Amino acid sequence: MYAVLAGTALLASAQAGAYGLYETDDTLINFDVEVALGGFNSSKAYAQVLRTEDASPTWLEGYAKYGLSAVHALDGAGSVYGAFNLLSSATRGDGDAGGFTTGKEEDTQVEDAYIGWRSGDLVPWLGEDGIDLSFGSQSFTIGDGFLVNGDSLNFGEGFEPLSDAGIAPSGLSRGGAYWLAARKAFNETAILRIGGDTGVHFDGFWLDSDNKSQAEMELAGANLEYRDETYGTVGLTYLKGLDVDDESAEFLGYQHRDGQETLAIRANGSLGVENLFLSGEYVDQDNGDNYVGDGDDHAWYGEAGWTFAQMPWSPKLTYRFSSFSDGFDPLFFGFNRGYGTWFQGEVAANYAGPFNSDTDVHHVGLALAPSPTVELGALFFEFDNAGQGFLDGNEIDLYAQWVVNDHLVLSPLVGFYTPDSSAADGGTQIGDDDTNIYSQVIAIVNF
Repeated sequence: MYAVLAGTALLASAQAGAYGLYETDDTLINFDVEVALGGFNSSKAYAQVLRTEDASPTWLEGYAKYGLSAVHALDGAGSVYGAFNLLSSATRGDGDAGGFTTGKEEDTQVEDAYIGWRSGDLVPWLGEDGIDLSFGSQSFTIGDGFLVNGDSLNFGEGFEPLSDAGIAPSGLSRGGAYWLAARKAFNETAILRIGGDTGVHFDGFWLDSDNKSQAEMELAGANLEYRDETYGTVGLTYLKGLDVDDESAEFLGYQHRDGQETLAIRANGSLGVENLFLSGEYVDQDNGDNYVGDGDDHAWYGEAGWTFAQMPWSPKLTYRFSSFSDGFDPLFFGFNRGYGTWFQGEVAANYAGPFNSDTDVHHVGLALAPSPTVELGALFFEFDNAGQGFLDGNEIDLYAQWVVNDHLVLSPLVGFYTPDSSAADGGTQIGDDDTNIYSQVIAIVNF
């Protein structure tokens, strides 16, 4: 029997299917394959890059990640592990509704290439594998992805005319698959994890991005958590920006990331109350000589949910309020624990804006489980004081997630986004401020 939660996890971060190539008592080598496909249509387009004419774009996205992973147990000294894989991605059709892709993208690059060591039972008081040290190209996530959820911003060739004219830096394209966020690995990392799934856990990390759409930011930090299976998790995170690529930082307005300091405190869990879910985070950010405001920025959210487990289809009702100051830098946020985190609204968060900065967001969500393999949901978002009011609006998204079998998850979604202002009046929607009807179908395939 497949759980709906497994489908949600697959959509949030697709898990590769693994074929065992070689196995002994102390060595395992797998061939890993992960494929994602998406079809999209938007009745409206958005003036984010070079789009100026009203359009109803239709486009396709896809990627395949494939390669090897291995683990080898050391005699009495833990185990070593690693992975190497390639990722091929493409976008076809009209390109996305924001104009970040053109429909002509395709590329194959190295994605994960890392090696690590786990302690096994070498340090008993830290638990099994209580020390985990790894290096190389890999993804990294803090909490539920409010600040860091891999290096997953995947622009296409929408900026290419500006690059050819010398206005924008070259190399902004990562090969398409913008919504699917095909590439998630930081180019170089050093990550130390101490502790297990319960009790005290510490992450110390250095991350170096080669993503020009993130100004090739280099950062380091520490994350300290206390994890309790019954009550939940509390965490404290510190991030320090170390360097940026000057050319892309100037174009994107990210010069402040060199020297930026970010401090976050968060908590989530049930407090021991069955069917209750609580989550919240507060972030203080020092952007120095920021290009917006005084450089002292912040963001926070509070969320509460209740599952009516005794009712048919076990409905779960959620309310969340989030607030982002006008100069807040959302960094490497991403799609983590389901629709709405942390892309708030499929149209707003991907194409129209706001993008988790300079806005207040009210969110109400309802999820239903008609069967163990199907989840149905409705999401409402209201954007207030967004982009100094020019990006105010609301959105309703209706979705399904169906775990068809061990190898396939399908998720159709239809969204209705209504901005308060058109592009002509300071917003981003081209043509008018009528409701945009948006649709997408996502398939995650594991072989």
